[in-house]
Order: sequence, then C-alpha cells, then structure tokens
Amino acid sequence: MVEEMKRFERSLRHALDGIAYAICHEKNFRIEIMIAFFILALVFILKLKNWEAIMLILMIMWVLIAELINTVLERVVDILKPRIHPYARLIKDLMAAVVLISSIVAVIIGVIIFYPYFRDLIIFLQA
Repeated sequence: MVEEMKRFERSLRHALDGIAYAICHEKNFRIEIMIAFFILALVFILKLKNWEAIMLILMIMWVLIAELINTVLERVVDILKPRIHPYARLIKDLMAAVVLISSIVAVIIGVIIFYPYFRDLIIFLQA
C-alpha cells in the first residue's frame, strides 16, 4: 500500500511538472488558462445554472487538453526534424486546427450560455 502511494505521488508530480512546463513555455496555454479563470469567475459571479457551469468547465477542459496534445505532437515532430518528412508540417497544422476548432466551439457555447445573463444585466442597468 505504501509503495502504491509513492507511485501515485510520483505520477502526480510528473503530471504537475507537465502542467508547469506548459504554463512556463507555451504562450497559448497561458492565455487559455487566464481565459479559463476569467470564465470560472463569471460562472460564480453570474450564478450560472449547474448544467451551464458544467458545460463551460467541460469546454475549458477540452481546449486545454487539445492544447497539451498539440504541444506533445509538436515536440515529437521536432524530434524527427533531422529527417524531415513532408507530413511534419501537416501534422503540426492539423493539431493547430484541432485547437482552433475546439476554441471556436468553446466560444460559441460560451456566447450562447452567457448571452441571456449579459442581456439581463444590460437591461437592469438601463432601468
């Protein structure tokens, strides 16, 4: 049992090291983390319904995971650069497309969820 806990702690440390690496070295990941915290703050400030909060958290998670997978594949392709394959650039472009599509869908869902709250807030402020 003790050995399992040590293995779990090591695994957790490696995962946190990966997140720390992404935060320190990946500008887009830092931007996405800041946006995530801003969205989470709005969730609490505007007191969103549970299902809306869950949907936004899932979208945040999806974008962050897509960004991490993009980073991993970029590093793998970079390792192979001495033997550049024609698909190397394509792989990077496709992963960037995954992150872009994920981000666009997340923004659309965010607008759909937040629109009624901001509309009501504007109407309240105008009254």
